[in-house]
Amino acid sequence: MGYFSEFLHQKTPASRRVMPAYYRKALTVSEAILASYFLAAFFLFPALGKHWEWVPAGFCVLTALAMWRVGKMNIITNFIVFGTIVLLWCGWGVYTCGWSIGVQHFLIVLILLLFFNICISPKIKVLLGILLLGYRIALYALSNLMKEPVHILTDTGGMIFQTTNSTVFFLLVAIICIIFSSSIQDTERRLRLDNESLTLEAGTDPLTGLPNRREMIGMIRKFQKDFPYLPFSVAIADIDYFKQVNDTYGHPCGDAALVALTDLFRSNAEGQYRACRWGGEEFCFFLPKKNLDEAGMIMKDLSFAVEKMTIDFEGSQFNITITVGVEETDFRSTLEELLESADEKLYLGKKSGRNRVVV
Repeated sequence: MGYFSEFLHQKTPASRRVMPAYYRKALTVSEAILASYFLAAFFLFPALGKHWEWVPAGFCVLTALAMWRVGKMNIITNFIVFGTIVLLWCGWGVYTCGWSIGVQHFLIVLILLLFFNICISPKIKVLLGILLLGYRIALYALSNLMKEPVHILTDTGGMIFQTTNSTVFFLLVAIICIIFSSSIQDTERRLRLDNESLTLEAGTDPLTGLPNRREMIGMIRKFQKDFPYLPFSVAIADIDYFKQVNDTYGHPCGDAALVALTDLFRSNAEGQYRACRWGGEEFCFFLPKKNLDEAGMIMKDLSFAVEKMTIDFEGSQFNITITVGVEETDFRSTLEELLESADEKLYLGKKSGRNRVVV
């Protein structure tokens, strides 16, 4: 009942002028198939010994006109036109040839187009669905009251007409389902890709391409959850005298230095750590399964690599150094406390002369 209640409370678009591409395609293809079906009936009926071939010819013309006018009518009008053609054909078919030829199955095609019409309110859909059910029951009652249809087909003629109706009906249902399901799957695929892209952008620093602070915290928390008994370390690094780089060479040069430093961090990682841009000229490192001594050695090697690196920007060459504070989990402190401890060691290194790793 919950799903039914949600369905009834769905909102419909205010504008009915723009018809969704998938619905227009389904309607156009359905009308093209019906027009071909009516045209085939025009030639089939005389072969069955019946001389009312001008009725399907009239339906063929009506359906062709409806197909031609698809782009010139709104979605509601299109549905009404298509529905009128189907209802009239089902009524005429049952009255003329009887219930057994299966022409009444085309009402199911109408139900599909009804419930996938986004501009018809859910309550109207339910009401029209009930009316279609009532119409089908009325046709069945009519066929029983009549005892025999107006025109009795031969066994061969009845089999041919019923086979044709069944084939066209299944073809219509299959094509409509393929079009609608393909549209739904394509929409879902695009939403998933957009969500993945937005998630990636939300967790990525736009300048360096490194994970940002929120992404890094989430990464560490996931490790704590998945491996609660394994050690890990965190480190926070700060570029020494970075303000002088910006003041001397300009902020574009500072950005280039951050990018160059990022490239170095990536090339030296070798699966030992994950780096993120913590903010400004600060970087944070997550070293899974590393104790304090191991993490300290890795950060010292990285600090030495940074010191040896020469940054070349528009003819200007210079070197930078980093100061790093490292802390290991004690399985009691919170992540915030570990990061704060690493930050305190970082500033201790700053006060002690910079270009060093404090463990």
